[in-house]
Amino acid sequence: MPHENILREDAQKRVQEIGQADILVGIPSYNNAATIGHVVRMATQGMVEYFPDLRPVLVNSDGGSPDGTRQVVLDTPVPDGVEKIATVYQGPSGKGSSFRTIFEIARALGVRACVVVDSDLRSIAPWWIERLAGPVIKEGYGYVTPYYTRHKYDGTITNNVVYPMTRMLYGVDVRQPIGGDFGFSSELLHTYLSQDVWETDVARYGIDIWMTTTAINAGVKICQARMGAKIHDVKDPAAALGPMFVQVVGTLFSLMSRYEDRWKAVTGSQLAPMYGPEVDLEPEPVAVTLKLMIDKLRAGAQEQAQLWQRILSPQNLEAVREIAALPHEDYAFPAELWAQIVFDFAVAYNKSGLDPERVILGMTPLYYGRTAGLVVQSREMSSAEFEEQVIQAQARVFEELKPQLIEKWEAAS
Repeated sequence: MPHENILREDAQKRVQEIGQADILVGIPSYNNAATIGHVVRMATQGMVEYFPDLRPVLVNSDGGSPDGTRQVVLDTPVPDGVEKIATVYQGPSGKGSSFRTIFEIARALGVRACVVVDSDLRSIAPWWIERLAGPVIKEGYGYVTPYYTRHKYDGTITNNVVYPMTRMLYGVDVRQPIGGDFGFSSELLHTYLSQDVWETDVARYGIDIWMTTTAINAGVKICQARMGAKIHDVKDPAAALGPMFVQVVGTLFSLMSRYEDRWKAVTGSQLAPMYGPEVDLEPEPVAVTLKLMIDKLRAGAQEQAQLWQRILSPQNLEAVREIAALPHEDYAFPAELWAQIVFDFAVAYNKSGLDPERVILGMTPLYYGRTAGLVVQSREMSSAEFEEQVIQAQARVFEELKPQLIEKWEAAS
């Protein structure tokens, strides 16, 4: 769809005034007045410092924040030569719609590289822009994902579902498929804008995993940029997930039907190359409420009993019931069982005829149960030990059990 139909008049006018640019940093936002000024300063400084010969533009695509987020962007001083566009996006409420506006502006300006960064970042520094845009501009990469040092309990949707599934399905080991901050080429930008997804859940929270999966299946060169610690507004994994889990996991599962022929043929995985030297930064700790997660699994065993019976294999259902009945001091939730449960739900999402959102909502208590199992398993571990002994081990389990997924998928077909 042409950008004239998507962009508001104020944005169209600014695009015409600017005419052309080489590098663009986009910041989606909603009620981020307290943090976005710092992100604007660091991003614009990074473009000027590391790409002095390129014409830079900063774009804020806002969801109509009542807290004055957009005004903060306009009032924040930036280096000479940096153009700014601050506009309100149109379309369904969510990050994906915000990204679409950024992508349309980037395409209209003919940029060589586009970077998107979150609006609540406290750890962003100018060199982040080099890490995310450098591989595209200097080395011909099409897509750059962030590689963060994260606290062991930060990013539980990534750790438990998105990372092991993406790696297992498509054979590319990208540690942060929904990292929030990305770099990509103009070619990939055109691919994204040509897809008919912008009125779906991708336009809400599903955008990050959709971007990564699309990039992998478009065959572009992918790398991971070492970004150090990501310090942002984190939440207790036991707290309410809202629609995020449904939309992220739903997008991940729905793309399995689209790319079925590809993922069925993939065995093993290859690590996507790293860009930039390691950064020694300790992540901020994330507090977890273990009892609440176990209680959510137990409640789910009662409330979702009928749905689980339709989706889970008999042996997996029995194993889950046994776990839900365990006393806290004996609690454990094995990786092998978790992988098989995710496979059952992925197949049900695509093949059962059940309402897809209902399927993901039914999976949510099990996700809490597995997350609780990780916490129990890793109490005495450092984040580095947790990464190798728990997360990488779990990802290998998903790969080893992939034939079971294919078998279930084909049986359901």
